[in-house]
Amino acid sequence: MGCFSFLKMMMFVFNGVIFLSGLAVLGIGIWVKVDGGSFVQILGAAAPQLMQLINVGYLCIAVGTFLLLMGFLGCCGAMKESKCMLLLFFVIILILFIAEVAGAVVVLAFSSVVTASLGQTAVHPAQDPVQSTRECREQSSSLKCCGFNNYKDFNSSYFYQTHSQTYPTGCCLPPKHECLESELDSTKQVRRRAMCC
Repeated sequence: MGCFSFLKMMMFVFNGVIFLSGLAVLGIGIWVKVDGGSFVQILGAAAPQLMQLINVGYLCIAVGTFLLLMGFLGCCGAMKESKCMLLLFFVIILILFIAEVAGAVVVLAFSSVVTASLGQTAVHPAQDPVQSTRECREQSSSLKCCGFNNYKDFNSSYFYQTHSQTYPTGCCLPPKHECLESELDSTKQVRRRAMCC
């Protein structure tokens, strides 16, 4: 009997936390949609990384409502020992688990397609060659890599063609700003999937 009451209490506590977090997320979502200006003023200076919440107000409302419902089902089902509520709670949890596993399988199955697509986007960047060259140089410098696959990705780039067939700073040995193929930094040549351009 002691083990059953412990499990009942733990189910109540954990689902109570889920219920309260759902209430908080729902409240933030409603606040963002009703009065986004005050949200920006209060959290803009304190936590700039939370400013993305302004764009996902409806998502916060949906997620908060779902968490609120799940917390309620778990808490009430555990305290009242209602088979119907607990069964509904566990069925929803099982469906979520199956959806997560299916999503992981799909991501793993199509990761090569996504990587190839990202590679094409990275190797042949945006329409504006000056802007894409600037972004590419910044990525190469910050990620310490050279091209998406290797330095040869730059051979058809705007930068390579307009700078006397030289490679950008991210590909060169430290003192150089632009370099020829013979002066490339060999440690930056094979960085597969580094999200470098």
